[in-house]
Amino acid sequence: MILGLLDEAKANGGRVLPACRVLGIDARTVQRWRCNRGAEDGRRGPQTTPANKLSEGERNEVIEVLTAPEFAGLSPNQVVPQLADMGMYLASEATMYRVLREERLLVHRERSRPRQHRRPKEHVASGPNQVWSWDITYLKSPIRGVFFYLYLILDVWSRKIVGAEVHEAESAEIAAELLDGTYAREGVDRRPLVVHSDNGSPMKGATMVAKMQELGVVPSLSRPHTSDDNAFSEALFRTLKYRPCYPEGAFASLEAARQWVEAFVAWYNCEHLHSGIRFVTAEDRHAGRHREILTRRELVYSKARSRRPDRWTRTTRNWTPIDVVRLNPSPAPATHGVAEAA
Repeated sequence: MILGLLDEAKANGGRVLPACRVLGIDARTVQRWRCNRGAEDGRRGPQTTPANKLSEGERNEVIEVLTAPEFAGLSPNQVVPQLADMGMYLASEATMYRVLREERLLVHRERSRPRQHRRPKEHVASGPNQVWSWDITYLKSPIRGVFFYLYLILDVWSRKIVGAEVHEAESAEIAAELLDGTYAREGVDRRPLVVHSDNGSPMKGATMVAKMQELGVVPSLSRPHTSDDNAFSEALFRTLKYRPCYPEGAFASLEAARQWVEAFVAWYNCEHLHSGIRFVTAEDRHAGRHREILTRRELVYSKARSRRPDRWTRTTRNWTPIDVVRLNPSPAPATHGVAEAA
């Protein structure tokens, strides 16, 4: 009968695979049937009701026990031993789990439910010193298992490294001092500023929290073990450690690490062209010079196209400035002229 239905569907222009899905049968099974027409259905499966299946009364008793106040907060793995201590056996743990699943009662049954971590709030920057991202990364020292700690603060809108220090310890006190000095040097002066970081102990330490409150900074934290929530800092560290001049082994000393980081910051801010901001330097964008640079590039391309229009099948390259940058953007279609980092 099934083969006849499939032949009819094929004759009417249907395809075999979708038809098999509608009938709930695998296409390979149909192939075997066609090779051995007239044979019996060789599909395996439960043809009869298992003899050891719980009766309706037994099933109701299991549900009644599992939903009773004294057992409602326990898993079947805990219920079964307790029932045994009471001289009772209703069903195995697996059977109880199956009954709970079928009755849509299989939820976390204990009071200590797993903590739910929500996606960090979206932060939008339309200019410098509005949203900063900071983090700490390890730098190898001459002693195996001992590291130097690089503290970096990045301006999300301009991509400029506004604060960087290398220390021998990782602490909230050092982070607070770096934030205080960077805040004063950039002249933020009580303007709205969001500082985003991961969930490390220096980021949530009492000294760092107190310093943010003193400066009027709005703290923002990533979800635990979710590096994408702090994508700007993670991308910066990858750029840093994949530089050709980055030491293959360890830094010879703390002073050597500090000198290397100082040179890297100068290159990153003043020479490196960032793809996410139309290939201008972070320093030019932070200072507002990027618009003039992009306007000149647009003029160069326009003149080139006017000279040889046959070489341009479409419009010229987009040199429009990126006006808005979003940190942890809310799920939404991307808009023109907006840079995002999830």
